[in-house]
Amino acid sequence: MYTYALLDWRTDVGWQPILAVVNARYQQPLVQQLTPMTFLNILEAPDLLSCDDDGDCPALFVTFNRDDIIKKRKRLIKKRMSKGPYKIILTTSDFVFPQVPPVDSRTGDLVQLKELPFQGTFEVKSKAMDVLVTIHGLRHENLNPLIGCLNEPTRPCLVSEYCSRGSLEDVLVQDEIKLDWSFRLSLLTDLVRGMRYLHSTPIRVHGYLTSRNCVIDARWVLKVTDYGLPAFYEAQNIVPPVKTARDLLWSAPELLRYPNLRKKGTQTGDVYSFGIIMQEVVVRGEPFCMLALSPEDIIEKVMKPPPLIRPSVSKGAAPPEAINIMRQCWAETAEMRPDFDDVHDLFKKLNHGRKVNFVDTMFQMLEKYSNNLEELIRERTEQLDMEKKKTEQLLNRMLPSSVAEKLKLGMPVDPEEFREVTIYFSDIVGFTTISASSTPFQVVDLLNDLYTCFDDTINAYTVYKKNALLQASGIFTEIKYFQAQVETIGDAYMVVGGCPVRIPDHAAQVATMALDLLHQSGKFKLKHLPETPLRLRIGLHTG
Repeated sequence: MYTYALLDWRTDVGWQPILAVVNARYQQPLVQQLTPMTFLNILEAPDLLSCDDDGDCPALFVTFNRDDIIKKRKRLIKKRMSKGPYKIILTTSDFVFPQVPPVDSRTGDLVQLKELPFQGTFEVKSKAMDVLVTIHGLRHENLNPLIGCLNEPTRPCLVSEYCSRGSLEDVLVQDEIKLDWSFRLSLLTDLVRGMRYLHSTPIRVHGYLTSRNCVIDARWVLKVTDYGLPAFYEAQNIVPPVKTARDLLWSAPELLRYPNLRKKGTQTGDVYSFGIIMQEVVVRGEPFCMLALSPEDIIEKVMKPPPLIRPSVSKGAAPPEAINIMRQCWAETAEMRPDFDDVHDLFKKLNHGRKVNFVDTMFQMLEKYSNNLEELIRERTEQLDMEKKKTEQLLNRMLPSSVAEKLKLGMPVDPEEFREVTIYFSDIVGFTTISASSTPFQVVDLLNDLYTCFDDTINAYTVYKKNALLQASGIFTEIKYFQAQVETIGDAYMVVGGCPVRIPDHAAQVATMALDLLHQSGKFKLKHLPETPLRLRIGLHTG
């Protein structure tokens, strides 16, 4: 609806109507509605007196009907929001539903659908459209952006980006996901940044902040979602769904007492909800999980103190500064709670002024892991060298050194014939009687001491000690408990001269060694039987 008026300025009488037409569609003349005074205050400029030679100057005025302008604006906005780059009113043709989650057919990206409660046929109203435009325009690293509204009569949904890690609640309940304090602090810092930005926007309040409304993308960045719902519900005349007692565990005491206030939400209520989320992250459990109370009992006690009921968090669960921030956020009096600007500053102090995010945390963990890995490799290498030396010593005791070296190098060992050697055999006289009057550990101790003495003695001779492992009655073991190797658990002792090193005086070497061992055994004392003498039975064979 437009109103056109053509006026003429005359120096003697002022403004005079020449033509007036209302409603351009029907061209109805309504000259009687226009008077000179109607436009006198609209346009009056001294320089118009000299518009032409005779001082006359016509002027065309166009006025608009306000109702028609509003209707025209609504049609234009709805048309604009339903197509083109600013499209936020979506239809089912914009999605591919066989996959879960759905895929945006325009971009090919996965999306998340949040169904809206409604009665009857759903259609986005103009006020709700303005709210959607405002929400759609919010952009921050820690806000999950709104893509649009699925304007489907039977399935209306709000469409947002899909975050593959799920909600914060989902991550916390998965024990296989290891979250050290640096990871948890990174997630909480993301939440503080997102809420700080949201409170500075025209939306101003979240109203439904829980760990379920904090989603985590593939890069482990936490993003706040479902913001602006109170304003959208109010503009669309949607009755919010009824919450269960468990859903209300994140709600501040004043919001529990006044349901009408809870529908709109408050900034201080969001801070309280953040405090409860901090408790979830710190202890990796549900809200108030440490209390043996049902959600209904918890809500009743939170609404009606005293006593004041809050989650109980041990001092060792997080740094003291973090626990102090958490307790400030769930203060009973709303005015005593810090706003998110204050919480952001407190987290900066907690982070020692560093900008904490997942990437920084990951680099720090990789650096720490690299340093630990280098230390671990060094320790394992030292242990490997020690075990290698023990293995070589054991191999050299079991086999001649020339044979052992070939085996270590993977070379074949060919049989070799020795035509002249001398072999020494000995055993302990009455060993069965001594063993019967001794405990097993005393027998092991006896043999360990005796053969250690014998080994030290034969080192002075060019002979090779053969273990009783080759005998049918011999047993080989390694007793680490005594910090020494006992190669033969049995009283037999065997030494070879002239093999594997050929020497001409092998008989003299072995005979002299036998006399030396006989002398050593005469001086040997049994620890547990000091009065019992130790006697050797020795035999030699040469040829």
